[in-house]
Amino acid sequence: MTDEAGHPGLIPPLAACNDAACEACLAYHRPQAGALGKRLQPNPVQVARLSQRPAAPSEADGSKPWRREIVLPEREGILALPHPMTEPIIQCTDVHKWFDHFHALRGVNMQVEKGEVVVIFGPSGSGKSTFIRTINRLEEHQQGTIVIDGIELTHDVRNIAVIRSEIGMVFQSFNLFPHLTVQQNVSLAPIWVRKWPKDKADEIARQLLERVGIPEQAEKYPAQLSGGQQQRVAIARALAMQPKIMLFDEPTSALDPEMIKEVLDVMTGLARSGMTMLVITHEMGFARAVADRMFFFDEGVVVESGSPSDIFDRPKEERTKLFLSQILSH
Repeated sequence: MTDEAGHPGLIPPLAACNDAACEACLAYHRPQAGALGKRLQPNPVQVARLSQRPAAPSEADGSKPWRREIVLPEREGILALPHPMTEPIIQCTDVHKWFDHFHALRGVNMQVEKGEVVVIFGPSGSGKSTFIRTINRLEEHQQGTIVIDGIELTHDVRNIAVIRSEIGMVFQSFNLFPHLTVQQNVSLAPIWVRKWPKDKADEIARQLLERVGIPEQAEKYPAQLSGGQQQRVAIARALAMQPKIMLFDEPTSALDPEMIKEVLDVMTGLARSGMTMLVITHEMGFARAVADRMFFFDEGVVVESGSPSDIFDRPKEERTKLFLSQILSH
């Protein structure tokens, strides 16, 4: 029995729906060790949450209409897992960062699950960019722990190299190589870092340029493109390394207003595909439509966090209310 999207309702042990976003099926039905010959008894009903993100929510109460709950009933011989299936893909605990005597990050805590979209916002100088730059070690944190997909960021350069290879980052400025074509910009890192053959890297580059909506620009140089097109090339370049996590540091802040939408559309498509994303942005419409959670930073601390409906409709902290009143009034 399946739901309207083809995901299993009543699933026999070890069956899967062959949907890449439905890893829960196997996890919830994986046999667990027990005494030899002893029949395992099912645990209480568990709920698997599957994501399918559209461009914008359609429910007035702010809840995510793409959240579908599939109830896995108790059945003989099937065990539901009593704990979360996996550890968070990003786990930051009591993170501190100093620039000489300036205390930029003051004990930041954050956990991000695989496939989650987190929006970070706040005033200039609040530590937003510094924080996400610590996640791939572009900035070194001096206190606390940062664990990325089970690997702790330390001074071990081998761990740093592994983590960086799994994280893509898009900056405010495009940082494209001006002497290389668009396709060469996208295929360069896979050839040199992943050691892919040129033919494979070029094919992946063409597919990604198609994905971000500019396949016809492949043979042009960055100077021949608009700002929005250059930022889409930067996104394609980051995706070419097939990262597990994408970091966006105000990717639309340097763009003309008419170019912002084309970049946000690409980012929305990424979110719908299940990519884990940390996004620094003041595009509140994008945040309300796409984010799973939002974190408000000020003076190096997380002042408040919650779902978009919590942040926009029921903010708790006066500082959050003041900031939102200033940016939403224009």
